[in-house]
Amino acid sequence: MAGNFWRSSHFEQWILEKGDLLRERGDDLKIYTEEEYQKLMIFFMNFIQTMGQCLEKEVSQSINEGRDRPILRMQAIASACVYFRRFYSKRSLKDIDPFLLAVTCINLASKVEEMGHLSPNKLISAYTRTTKKWPVIESLIAHNHQINSHQIKGSEAEFCLVEMLDCSLIVYHPYRSLHQFRNDMKSCSIQNVDQLCQDAWRVCNDGMRSDAALLYHPHMIAIGK
Repeated sequence: MAGNFWRSSHFEQWILEKGDLLRERGDDLKIYTEEEYQKLMIFFMNFIQTMGQCLEKEVSQSINEGRDRPILRMQAIASACVYFRRFYSKRSLKDIDPFLLAVTCINLASKVEEMGHLSPNKLISAYTRTTKKWPVIESLIAHNHQINSHQIKGSEAEFCLVEMLDCSLIVYHPYRSLHQFRNDMKSCSIQNVDQLCQDAWRVCNDGMRSDAALLYHPHMIAIGK
């Protein structure tokens, strides 16, 4: 694990050029327009986030607590989103089922971010609850019997994901830089810092739905450059 972003695999391998992204997406862009492709990516980012929230509820219900226990911090969900985008920055959507990869990214991110083990039953349950939020997707998946297929192929998909990422699993997110900026602004007696940082935090979260994590350094995303 690299403690310095400038010496990390994130900086050395996973800050890409826009032209390279478009070239790698060439096969997909023969089918979709760039706008349609980005809408697909936004959908799957929402899918990953929703599934993470469902996992929180799964755990809280299993231990009979009256409130949700956050098994997946936003950082872990953000890592899952970055893994997903990194994979498809090098591979076509036709190469592996995006729903299977979304589940795999969540499972891998929970391990990397030390969120604890996610049992297959919890993953499948959260996956099922997530698909119910999109009835069209739920009926399509039920028709194709993909839930059982995902359970069987999960380990294989994780191997493919780790191989494609070249074992570069440490992701530097803008949240740490944002926290540092917040402290610096407070030391300078700037007004409304907390509200400003809350808004910036939301922008960083929304940035996960774009190519920003593939194109820009995390501190640049934090300041909105």
